[in-house]
Amino acid sequence: MWANYEVADVLRQTVLTNLSLNVHQQKTLRALQQCRTAALGGHVDACDGCGNISISYNSCRNRHCPKCQGHKREEWIQAREADLLPCTYYHLVFTLPQELNVLALQQSKLVYDSLFTSVWHTLKQFGATAAVQLGMISILHTWGQNLSLHPHLHCIVPGGGVDAQGQWQKQLRSNKYLFSVKAMSKVFRAKYVQLLRTQK
Repeated sequence: MWANYEVADVLRQTVLTNLSLNVHQQKTLRALQQCRTAALGGHVDACDGCGNISISYNSCRNRHCPKCQGHKREEWIQAREADLLPCTYYHLVFTLPQELNVLALQQSKLVYDSLFTSVWHTLKQFGATAAVQLGMISILHTWGQNLSLHPHLHCIVPGGGVDAQGQWQKQLRSNKYLFSVKAMSKVFRAKYVQLLRTQK
């Protein structure tokens, strides 16, 4: 069942300049407003068999657009399901404090490279304590749901790993947390600060 209204319909009724948005937020919302409209141009598709001609407007291809990226998300999920290991999975989120937002805008490579590296080193350390080599899939999000700058890393971590003998260990934990949240937070914070200091 199709919805009567889409996000783009709401945005088209909104005057973006009246909102206190930064340049990146305005650009994203403008792309969503114009997606699959004459503003982005279009193309003609013709069938060689029946002669049917249809005109389609171009999409914005913005990663935040529900029209453009919805099918890509589903394709990604299906591809990852084929990679699943026989174990439970944990969703870990590592967030940077808002005090680093200005640095994230001015030195994004430094900030985000350090984020990925320190998260991976933290997980490796906790995995080594449990005598296994862990793995993860991680996705960087730089904006929050309200489109404000909010750098954080989502990690999907299997609840198992490979031990020193190369054998798969199916389950490290039986509770809802893979490792202690407080302990991981302290280690991550220390590793992140150390990386920032050494790379400046």
